[in-house]
Amino acid sequence: MNVGIIGAGTMGIGIAQVAATNGCKVWVYDANAKQVETATVGLEKTLTKLVDKQKISAEKMTEILSNISIATELKDFKDCELVIEAIIENKEIKTKVFTELETYVSENCVIASNTSSISITSLGAELQKPERFIGIHFFNPAPLMPLVEVIPSLLTEKSLAEKIYNLMKDWGKTPVIAKDIPGFIVNRIARPYYGEGLRIVEENIATLEQVDDAMKTIGNFKMGPFELMDLIGVDVNFSVTKTVYNEYFYDPKYKPSLLQQRMSEAKLHGRKIGKGFYDYSEDAVKPVAQKDEALYQQIFLRIISMLINEAVEAKRLGVANDEDLELAMQKGVNYPKGLLAWGKEVGYAKISETLQSLYEEYQEERYRQSPLLRKM
Repeated sequence: MNVGIIGAGTMGIGIAQVAATNGCKVWVYDANAKQVETATVGLEKTLTKLVDKQKISAEKMTEILSNISIATELKDFKDCELVIEAIIENKEIKTKVFTELETYVSENCVIASNTSSISITSLGAELQKPERFIGIHFFNPAPLMPLVEVIPSLLTEKSLAEKIYNLMKDWGKTPVIAKDIPGFIVNRIARPYYGEGLRIVEENIATLEQVDDAMKTIGNFKMGPFELMDLIGVDVNFSVTKTVYNEYFYDPKYKPSLLQQRMSEAKLHGRKIGKGFYDYSEDAVKPVAQKDEALYQQIFLRIISMLINEAVEAKRLGVANDEDLELAMQKGVNYPKGLLAWGKEVGYAKISETLQSLYEEYQEERYRQSPLLRKM
């Protein structure tokens, strides 16, 4: 298969690596030509490390690199059967690229977006053939993270989702099919992990180190919310939160955090610049959380209740089937278990009681329960 990738950032070159590893001929284009060169040099270094660690052979590295070509303009995608866009999360910019791209590719070429939160229907609606447009959302880093959300729009041809689902399986991924709602599965359900952690810190209930430590020690999460935001990029996480909030017509459940906005304004974007909620400079000493068992239980129950409630609401709205809802959170953000199973384990009655208590304390719609939760 001939595959085009628009955008040579971390996600774009990662998706290119996945496609090239699976025998596809890949063309990578970026409006910034220098970025493509930088990305391909970076990919070569990454693959060299994999060879050194004996994860792949030297022959496989040569094959992957030979499968990737640099495109100097969108016209170079004329022979592609699939083009995946992975550029800035801006609807107007993406739409402009898609409408131009459509004038060059064949009628049978599938056009896809790797957007993490923008409506697939709205992105594809401007195309002459919106039925060939679909969301294919990889997770960062694309070569390592198994989950891919496949999102058909209201206008997508009915059989296309299954075709892309099967293609992702052929590429060694774990695909799930999601309804075209803001945030899809993972970025919708995961919002409280960050949002509630931020609120706990903003209200001086606990330090960010304590929030992270509580979720890791009690919940067995691999990373706490602040560590994870630093890894994702504080600015990127904030941007997704704002998009989900706006797309849900300012639903208080997804209200962005002022603390996160200030961090973004200060350009404290996390690991990628060496400083975010934590300092990643060479001589930095990571603060140690002051352990408090009662406080940790409070933090964990509050955040996990919000997450489980969100998963139950997604189930009620048919965002995906139960299996895909569970799979998405485990494979997309490395949750230790599926949230519906976790709800049974903690007890749905206890989750309901916790949310009711928060609702009475704050008098905010943020803590409203899914109508399905009380019935489970």
